Amino acid sequence: MATASQPLRGKTACKKIFWAVFPHACFILSLVIYAFLGALMFSHIEGSRKVTFRGEYKTFLQNLTYLARKLSDNVTENEKMFKNDIHELFNTADPDWFINPEERWSFFGSLFFCCTVFTTVGYGNTYPVTRIGKYLCMLYALFGIPLMFLVLTDMGDILATVLSKSYNEFRKVQSKIQASKLCSGSTCSKRNELKSRAQSKIVINEPLTIMEVLRSQSGTKRRPVKYRNVELFEMLIARENENKQPARNKSMERWSSCPELAREKAVSRVIKNFDKIGKELEKLDVPIVLMVLVIFVYISCAAAILPNWERNMDFQEAFYFCFITLTTIGFGDTKLEHPKFFLFFSLYIIIGMEIVFIAFKLGQDRLIVLYKKVISFCAEKKMPSKKIYPK
Repeated sequence: MATASQPLRGKTACKKIFWAVFPHACFILSLVIYAFLGALMFSHIEGSRKVTFRGEYKTFLQNLTYLARKLSDNVTENEKMFKNDIHELFNTADPDWFINPEERWSFFGSLFFCCTVFTTVGYGNTYPVTRIGKYLCMLYALFGIPLMFLVLTDMGDILATVLSKSYNEFRKVQSKIQASKLCSGSTCSKRNELKSRAQSKIVINEPLTIMEVLRSQSGTKRRPVKYRNVELFEMLIARENENKQPARNKSMERWSSCPELAREKAVSRVIKNFDKIGKELEKLDVPIVLMVLVIFVYISCAAAILPNWERNMDFQEAFYFCFITLTTIGFGDTKLEHPKFFLFFSLYIIIGMEIVFIAFKLGQDRLIVLYKKVISFCAEKKMPSKKIYPK
């Protein structure tokens, strides 16, 4: 029986794990599919457009040629004037004149653009030019941003659980170390003796035997023999059933006999998991200094790796770029030469945005507590003191 029940227990455990992981995998898979569909759409629309040079482009080239000819051999005299003129000229230029759409809007380039849209980073280096591309970008962001926030909230529960458990375990270990330092030998021995005495007073009642049950039923002797024997017989049967038959899980019996009920139970459990999204994040209570330290270490790890393929970045520039990205500020002042390599950091960006979001949430809670204290303090100061008049 034990060997036959082991595969059944393994299958039920696998099913429980599957239904527990299913909501989280569903959200992440939906976001990945949404990003790939958007990349295919924008690469087809923006990458296949024809670049038409209008009169402004020809005027720009003529002015640039004129400035180049105007520059005399004595560069030092006209250098300052030439810099001002060339600066004003390039301010009137359209950046789209110097971009090859097929290279900029490749599949990986479009995928990078989609990630900057629904993560609300928006560097500004890549943007739609065609009218239909702008309309589709607004529609894409309208559905992509809520989906991204849903993924962030869901992963926030996981990170909040990990952080809270880790912090609680750390506090337990810290309290044990402090208790061991404060505890001397005599006091600890006294505490152990008290514990042993308390445990020795515990009495475990064993099941009554049949003779003990018969002796305890002294009130039944006054009744007629026929009724007395029936009552004793029923009590003995009930007692034997309690001792011999183990407690059975009726729900498991119903599930094994009717698989539809098992599926219905699993589906209802998954629906309850959807309803619990964001609950663990609300209950998280860790020091804000710990979250700042986690963010610093998290960004430092990426800043040490990013300069390996982005040669124009050092550690400080990469740290600045990662911070601007994870906080969704996205100035666009730092450009990536190989954005498709940075796509491998997609999971890093999502987790990092979640860590920053948790830090902002904790900071918000601390600010609310501070505002409450300030308002209550000001209210107590302004309240007039009660005067006691003599009777």
